[in-house]
Amino acid sequence: MSGPGIPAGGVHPLDDPVGAALRGPHAHFAERRGRILRYQPEVAPWVALPDRPEAADWADAAALAGPGGAVTITAFREPPPDDWEVVFHAEGVQLVDVGVEAAPYPEAVRLGPADVPEMLDLVARTRPGPFEARTVELGAYLGVRRDGVLVAMAGERMRPPGWSEISAVCTDESVRGQGLAGGLVRAVAHEIRERGETPFLHAAASNTNAVRLYESLGFALRRRTPFLSAIIPEDPPIRVPGTVRGDVREAATR
Repeated sequence: MSGPGIPAGGVHPLDDPVGAALRGPHAHFAERRGRILRYQPEVAPWVALPDRPEAADWADAAALAGPGGAVTITAFREPPPDDWEVVFHAEGVQLVDVGVEAAPYPEAVRLGPADVPEMLDLVARTRPGPFEARTVELGAYLGVRRDGVLVAMAGERMRPPGWSEISAVCTDESVRGQGLAGGLVRAVAHEIRERGETPFLHAAASNTNAVRLYESLGFALRRRTPFLSAIIPEDPPIRVPGTVRGDVREAATR
């Protein structure tokens, strides 16, 4: 299987893609409290927890999210505290590039902060997964417009060292079946490969159409992984000092 190997320490970066990204290339998007890392919430909802969280870790995660806030995790199977309200829980799949024919897509245009209102509108219509006002800052985003309207896009989200996740793959219902999603995925994969990194992606296990598309493009199943989002109760655990916002490259690895 292509892609970077397991680094020293024996933990593959894709086994904890959120934590690996926030300790590495995306450290400048990180917030930290104790052993908990998360993306700045306007960038992405993902939170990284230790493999074996203790009560203090759950308290730190609750403090970061705040009363009524959400903690969204992947690649993690331990249940949250009993008083947290689970609002989303689904099985997913993690797929990696084993032979994608990556290439630019002639119809694709590069998207940036000025395009965010259109991107959010497309996401609201197609529901590809979490996409926030600053998600576009995480990597390259490409889109297709028809008659001036954004009708398809794909881009990058988590970036563990040596890897980059293709995400927000969505196509308006009016143009489905025209190969736009496949063309954009190949084009984003090309951007990733040009940097010397390897593409990977996630999908809901129940979204068999998307999984078949990705497999036809040259991705293969690496592992099954859950996705979970839970709401913090209005009366969270007592907060303790220690939140750090910004680059945690050194602090998070001490």
